[in-house]
Amino acid sequence: MHYAELAKARSELTGPGGAFEITTVTVGGVPVRAYAHALPDVRTLWLSTRAFADRAYLVYGDERLTYTEAHARVDAIAAWLAAQGVQPGDRVAIAMRNYPEWLLIYWACVSCGIAVVGMNAWWTAEEMAYGLADAAPRVLFLDAERLERFRAIAAPPAGLTLVGVRLPQPEAGVTPFADVIAHPGHMPEVAIDPDADACIFYTSGTTGFPKGAQLTHRGCITNLFNMLYAGASTALAVQRATGVAPPATPPIPVSLLTTPLFHVTANNCGAYATTAAGGTIVLMYRWDAGEALRIIEKERVTSIGGVPVMARELINHPDFATTDVSSLTSLSGGGAQVPPDLVHKIEDGVASARPSTGYGMTETCGIITSNSGDFFVDKPYSAGPAMPAYEAKCVDDAGNTVAPGEIGELWVRSAAVIKGYINRPEATAAAITDGWLHTGDIARIDEDGFIYIVDRKKDMVLRGGENVYCAEVEAAIYRHPAVAECCVFGVPDTRLGEEVGVAVVLKPGETLDAATLRSFVGSLIATYKVPRHVWFMPEALPRNASGKFLRRELRDRLAQDLPAA
Repeated sequence: MHYAELAKARSELTGPGGAFEITTVTVGGVPVRAYAHALPDVRTLWLSTRAFADRAYLVYGDERLTYTEAHARVDAIAAWLAAQGVQPGDRVAIAMRNYPEWLLIYWACVSCGIAVVGMNAWWTAEEMAYGLADAAPRVLFLDAERLERFRAIAAPPAGLTLVGVRLPQPEAGVTPFADVIAHPGHMPEVAIDPDADACIFYTSGTTGFPKGAQLTHRGCITNLFNMLYAGASTALAVQRATGVAPPATPPIPVSLLTTPLFHVTANNCGAYATTAAGGTIVLMYRWDAGEALRIIEKERVTSIGGVPVMARELINHPDFATTDVSSLTSLSGGGAQVPPDLVHKIEDGVASARPSTGYGMTETCGIITSNSGDFFVDKPYSAGPAMPAYEAKCVDDAGNTVAPGEIGELWVRSAAVIKGYINRPEATAAAITDGWLHTGDIARIDEDGFIYIVDRKKDMVLRGGENVYCAEVEAAIYRHPAVAECCVFGVPDTRLGEEVGVAVVLKPGETLDAATLRSFVGSLIATYKVPRHVWFMPEALPRNASGKFLRRELRDRLAQDLPAA
């Protein structure tokens, strides 16, 4: 494999004079790694895209907007916000599905120094009330379903301006979005502090109240450069190793966004990268593998990203074999570890596309690592090397760095790490130490610098003194040809402390029993890791808005009726 070439490419690209030259900047009194040639703020990024003029930018069903049309609407939104007295440093919330308006509002706000509060579209009225009280936005843009939930809030915040998007009829006290984009004027001239908030994105909130993470302009731009670097370094290494040069003029990307824009996967990774390249973003109302296949063929989609289960459903769909997917060059998975079997299914099953993954989190404004193509096929268990804007280390429970190759909690430090959590100084202090973010993920780093995410620290099953990592067990189960989905979790056990449990969804028409599954898994991994408790589920497993399985919800629901062991 091309690891020597990759090391040379990394050194060349990040060294003095390189396109991705690394420097040190001081953020919050802490020296961190950053890109010397990074754009100063997100406003600069958006304004640069005026040059793409009549290229298609946003596609939603039969609706299409060019870059010129998008800029006109963004300018109008910015002018309208200024007319309402919304100033740099204020916050504006967005609560809606993945409509084109989401991105237009986002670019308008961040280009004016206004922080976007990305509200989870799945939140209940109670959760929405919490988010609004926590973030205190001046304006709330929302669609019909979210307006209904807002109306259900017992004591809605006073002084909040509501703007309705795609409402079926006028609503009292709600400004129509059509009035906003009809507002005359231009985008205000503002100076933006790189360390000012660009957006507030909430953690998934599978336990307790979610935390509002403060993603800065510097952090968002750093993540964009991380993504650009990931592609450039991999391409250069492969070119040096094979002698095959990429096209002199790369194709214009057409990206299908399948995950919610209120998360970094879709917004900071998918939307930022495609926008910076002058590409086309295709949006879906909700995930449906069959509809995604139709869109890929119609729009000649070049890349599709989401959580790993989406790629699996795409490949397993009955229409996959008869759909023209030859435009695809990349099929990626993030937000959860990509099972190794899926890496090979993408590589072998989609002739034109290469598998890729990015590991990251809200608290890093996007990716920490990236792995793709030849390197991902060679090391399918790895999330890839840390991007050059990161320092990365694995530590023990006392915070001491462990030896290379040993397992520990992954800590990272970079200009991409969030400022903190709004209104949660204790949570900020617990998560970040001297600029080092405690990821909460158990990992190891190999001799090539590739990071292996073993599991979430809190998702580990401690069985009789042995650590069982859920991701490893799931990877083994997914190798059974009858399994469509699975989620592993710890089940309380009076003798061992915890036992391994799993919820399984079978592919249509398949049959499987617990004993057969245990025998199969036992042939792949140590006996103590084999699930003792197996539940076969009649429908898809529950997920949160970012597509991750609700592991604890499953555990609590399924394990409650088990007899004491």
